[in-house]
Amino acid sequence: VERIGPIAYRLRLPKELVGVHDTFHVLNLKKCLADVNLHVLLDEVNVDDKLSFVQEPIEIFDREVKKLKRRWIPIVKVRWNSQRGPEFTWEQEDEMKHKYPHLFASTTVGRATEDSGRNSL
Repeated sequence: VERIGPIAYRLRLPKELVGVHDTFHVLNLKKCLADVNLHVLLDEVNVDDKLSFVQEPIEIFDREVKKLKRRWIPIVKVRWNSQRGPEFTWEQEDEMKHKYPHLFASTTVGRATEDSGRNSL
């Protein structure tokens, strides 16, 4: 750590973080009591060119068909690779099939729910 002003410091960052801005102002820093169990290795973190965390879907957990006015929209419950633990979201099935076709290669979860939803009208 190098002091470069009355309230600014420059940090010595590892090579892996070469794209991260290395100057921090004291006003932006918060006290942090590190918990060893919450440490994440840099090798386990996927970031894009803008240094944003890249989340990838792990599996399709469930399927449903939602009715929106006169349309039936198939949705899937997706489990994501989150550093904070299991994270699930509902996404439109056609968009997920387009972006991540490998998730649908052998999934049959919720097929009965989907079929019964269409036949109930």
